[in-house]
Amino acid sequence: MRMLRERKLVTEFGRKMVAGGLTTGSGGNISLLNQARTLAAITPSGVDYLEMTPGQVVLVDLEGKQADGPGRPSSELGFHLSLYRERPEAMAVVHTHSPYATTLACLGWELPPAHYLVGFAGPKVPLAPYHTYGTPELAAAVVKTMRGYNAALLANHGLVAVGPSLTRAFAVAEEVEFAARVYYQAKAVGDPKILSRQQMAKVLAKFETYGQQ
Repeated sequence: MRMLRERKLVTEFGRKMVAGGLTTGSGGNISLLNQARTLAAITPSGVDYLEMTPGQVVLVDLEGKQADGPGRPSSELGFHLSLYRERPEAMAVVHTHSPYATTLACLGWELPPAHYLVGFAGPKVPLAPYHTYGTPELAAAVVKTMRGYNAALLANHGLVAVGPSLTRAFAVAEEVEFAARVYYQAKAVGDPKILSRQQMAKVLAKFETYGQQ
């Protein structure tokens, strides 16, 4: 099977996305580029993550031409490919419908750095304007909004995150959801104290070596 490693990882992280409460059923999508950056493995449209097999994961090139897989690729293929073309450092994309990040997105809020773990995404998590899912307009808005950031909220929709590996992109999505929950809960009680640009600059500098042994 072509790109078996990448297909296995896509199914594995799809199950992790459900187990972590970042989506339900077949919501959201995941993709992973091969090392040569010629083909991406992406979740198929409408297949439950708990039932998905590596053989159902679709392979496409960066122009969107399907290279393998029995079904259709995710309806959000457009912004996955646009991010890969725009972001040469990106090797994986994770799109979730995680509850707290999506709540902020439905309120039309960005996620400011009330908690330093926002730094997984950047100095904040910006908000992309609403466009119908699966459209070129949404893909263009995602790419524009994410310039300089590793994640963005999608208005009335969800969250998208990128990383140099699927492990890292998934970690970005998880940490943004945690920070979104903390911010929402803090807003329910009072006015959260937002970290300054200088404080976040120090966080981002430390994150450059985060996890290195």
